[in-house]
Amino acid sequence: MRRNIRGGQTGASRLSPVVKFPFRHTLLLLLCGLFLSCAAVSTWEPPSDLRDSYDVTIYRDTWGVPHIYGTTDADVAFGLAYAHAEDDLENIELSLIAARGIMASRGGLAHLPVDFLVKLFRLKETVEEKYEKDLSPEVRRLCEAYADGINHYAALHPGEVAAGLYPVSGKDVVAGFSLKTTFFFGLDGVLQKLMSRERPDDLAAGAEDVRLADAAGDIPMGSNGFAISPRKAADGGTFFMSNTHQPWKGPLSWYEAHVHSEEGWKVSGALFPGMPVFGVGHSANKGWTHTVNRPDLIDVYELELHPSDKNRYRYDGQWRELERFDIPIKVKLWGPFVWTFKREGLWSEHGPVIRRPFGTFAIRHANLTDIRAVDQWYRMNKSENLEQFRQAMEMVAVPSFNTVYADREGNILYVYNGRFPKRDETFEWQGLLPGDTSAVVWDEFLPLSDLPQVLNPRAGFVQSCNHTPFLSTGEGENPDSSHFSHAMGIETHLTNRSLRAQAIFTADDSLTFEEFLTAKYDLSYSPESRYAELWGRITSSVESDDPLITEAVALMARWDYRMAVDSREAAVSILTLRELRSYLRRASDPPDVNTMKGALHTAAKFLIKHHGRLDVPFGAVQRHVRGDENHPLAGGPDVLRAIYSWPDGNGQFVGEGGDSYILAVRWDRAGNMTSFSGHPFGSATMDKSSPHYDDQSPLFARHELKPVWLNLDDIKANLEKAYRPGEEK
Repeated sequence: MRRNIRGGQTGASRLSPVVKFPFRHTLLLLLCGLFLSCAAVSTWEPPSDLRDSYDVTIYRDTWGVPHIYGTTDADVAFGLAYAHAEDDLENIELSLIAARGIMASRGGLAHLPVDFLVKLFRLKETVEEKYEKDLSPEVRRLCEAYADGINHYAALHPGEVAAGLYPVSGKDVVAGFSLKTTFFFGLDGVLQKLMSRERPDDLAAGAEDVRLADAAGDIPMGSNGFAISPRKAADGGTFFMSNTHQPWKGPLSWYEAHVHSEEGWKVSGALFPGMPVFGVGHSANKGWTHTVNRPDLIDVYELELHPSDKNRYRYDGQWRELERFDIPIKVKLWGPFVWTFKREGLWSEHGPVIRRPFGTFAIRHANLTDIRAVDQWYRMNKSENLEQFRQAMEMVAVPSFNTVYADREGNILYVYNGRFPKRDETFEWQGLLPGDTSAVVWDEFLPLSDLPQVLNPRAGFVQSCNHTPFLSTGEGENPDSSHFSHAMGIETHLTNRSLRAQAIFTADDSLTFEEFLTAKYDLSYSPESRYAELWGRITSSVESDDPLITEAVALMARWDYRMAVDSREAAVSILTLRELRSYLRRASDPPDVNTMKGALHTAAKFLIKHHGRLDVPFGAVQRHVRGDENHPLAGGPDVLRAIYSWPDGNGQFVGEGGDSYILAVRWDRAGNMTSFSGHPFGSATMDKSSPHYDDQSPLFARHELKPVWLNLDDIKANLEKAYRPGEEK
């Protein structure tokens, strides 16, 4: 039976800005006797010959990872989509549904804001306009083949699919891809503020509003990326680490695969549901990864409306008409019944416009009318060396993301990537902008050469952990912050992970690959971190007659800052710090003594209630749970072994995000490559009946990785099954 799209803890909420509109409750519509229409029934007739159009074989190894071999890149894209649909059709469909602006028709009123914003920003119209003009023929063929792979799976499994969604097109794939990229550079946060009931103080906050990793709440989209050159590697080789921090479930969770086409697309890595290319990965020659950065790529303008006509706004000394259009949104009520709401859409010279009780605002962001990110990632996928990789990045079509690169020639590269508008520096771009002048409406962007970057530093390493680019390698070789405009909104903060990585990689001039892997699983908070600072405030200033608080402070005072499973001090320490997460996330005033006492008391009561003692081993509190697997789980928020866990209601915290797909690559001195990967769960991300639903969970909990097989002989030596799409049974 088809699963419903729900709110709350489902993957849908990861795409959804949580905003509220002044709509009446659905029940009121019924009481008013308004007409309800039934949901449309799909009349799609699936083609029967799709499989014959593509020459592709899927090899599933003993971990269930698909290796897709085909003649052309399009053949491979068809097989990649089919294999991914086998393992996670639900989240592929969810991505497509969101991009079409039809979430509410499936999931109800709670999803109406998402549909409104997708349509307000004219995602479909932009893709229609730019698809033929801006995307290369190769990428269009790739996206259309990927869509065919989804359609083929749907045709063979009609009982699993969402009614009314098919057929899927290449344009749907590009729209879904484009929608996901916008939520990595903060657009959802800006929209949340705009949709508040009252005017926020910081409607257009800059990069420094971006938070250090949170100990609770939404799963942060962070990541670590490391590259070690022959200058630092003990064996004269090159090491590379892709260590992204994503939710473990939903449409922004990683899926591992390997493709090999005779046209040169040869990559093993990871992609999100609905992505036709790899977001991170490697080949025999190179590896690349991304970490989230938050440059200022979004501008909010307050419009001055005509005193007697709310549909006209002042612009360069004249009154201009707002472009108005209807936004119809179908909303599921219950069963087969839907109701179509109609909302007002507005557009100005700046971009889409939102009316609020406290003002009228226009929004402009760097990828508002650019859909070429999929084209750039495809070129990055296919690049064979540093020159080709840099040529791909010179498109500057991927709107954000730090990028870390390494290759078999010993090159390492870090780029603070972003699609930066060329802005007039006389304006304060991190604040709310005037809407009455064209001087703040940009349409040009900085080239790659103008962005912070480090190539082959003498220090022998680059590292990126969601922190400022001005500390990405050894002393004296970092980008100089004075060379970059304040209008770029570049972060200046440090994360604990960046402090630990910097300390580890600068301390060892002869790093082995085993030490490199150990660094990735580092469990410590730096004494210079915000966590250690707050710990110091608590242990030095909190005194109480309450024996429970006294014992908790004494335990915390003995903590070594490590999130190890056998630590008897980590649980009370991190649970206390979790209660003070607002201070950890932002540069706010430190909590007072009473607030810290309250946090200690809450943490201590939790441990006594559920575990009977305060000095419980941390591994008894934090667990890795999947299917029949249940293991102690080391790590924590903003440590290099990043784990974000949530209470399960029974006294334990269960991991839900952080370390996700992990890829470690080693090229030896001669350029021979070996690689290892890991996933929190396994390749069958949604199929509970599969042995690969949870088979990687024990490895993940033990800080172990599995081998990656790129050679067909090795794949066949570790083969579970081989088949053409549709012939797997």
